Amino acid sequence: MKFFGTISWKKIGTIAGLLVLLLPVTGWASSLSYAGFNVTAFLQATPPIDLGMEGEDLSVAIQALILVTILSFGSAFITMMTSFTRIVVVFFFLRMGLGTQQSPPNKVLIGLALFLTIFIMMPTFEQVNEDAVQPYLNEEITQMEALGEASTPLKEFMVKQTREKELLFFMDMVGIESVSSVEEIPFYIVVPSFVMSELRIAFQIGFMIYLPFVVIDLVVAAVLLSMGIMFLPPVLVSLPFKILVFVLTDGWYLLVQSLVQSFN
Repeated sequence: MKFFGTISWKKIGTIAGLLVLLLPVTGWASSLSYAGFNVTAFLQATPPIDLGMEGEDLSVAIQALILVTILSFGSAFITMMTSFTRIVVVFFFLRMGLGTQQSPPNKVLIGLALFLTIFIMMPTFEQVNEDAVQPYLNEEITQMEALGEASTPLKEFMVKQTREKELLFFMDMVGIESVSSVEEIPFYIVVPSFVMSELRIAFQIGFMIYLPFVVIDLVVAAVLLSMGIMFLPPVLVSLPFKILVFVLTDGWYLLVQSLVQSFN
């Protein structure tokens, strides 16, 4: 236990990367698999990664290392470049407003937010697949062209949800005065602008959700104070009323409907 308490995840990642690089030397790369998934066969079946060096393809171990590195950014991609941020922040505001502590649990809220994100982002993902993934798999375009084609639908989605004020702020910070199309805006400008706009909208929705629950808490506290019941916490009495109001108004349906429709 002491060993795991002192070693950092960064060191673990470094050690894992070195082990992957050493696999061809030791002869283990031919049987590299995880949970029944043969990584070596997958990498050999995919087109080799081209870094501009003619006649030189990366080895299976380096391709595996690059694949793991790309997958490690999956959480950042889901959080920063999709509708996930707004949805999950609103869900946590709802739970705080209800005062139900850990119900629904984090896994349920994050899972629901994830599937709602897939539902909302599906048109964008389909466009990426049609414009970038399928042409690249059919060897009709190069890797750099595929990346450019894949970035355009994501930028269009993020810019559509981003307030102009945030976008102009980051553009002014780097000295970009104007652009003629979305493709000309770099990702390092679009992503932070999009995240700031998403947080602003999520807090606005969270305030509208939180306000009725605060009113119920104040009413219950005033009633208990007028009755002289000082030893009973108002939150304990208001909790059933808040849950009842939320259920009677079909709160989950209205909340999910509003979140989905908020992405114009």
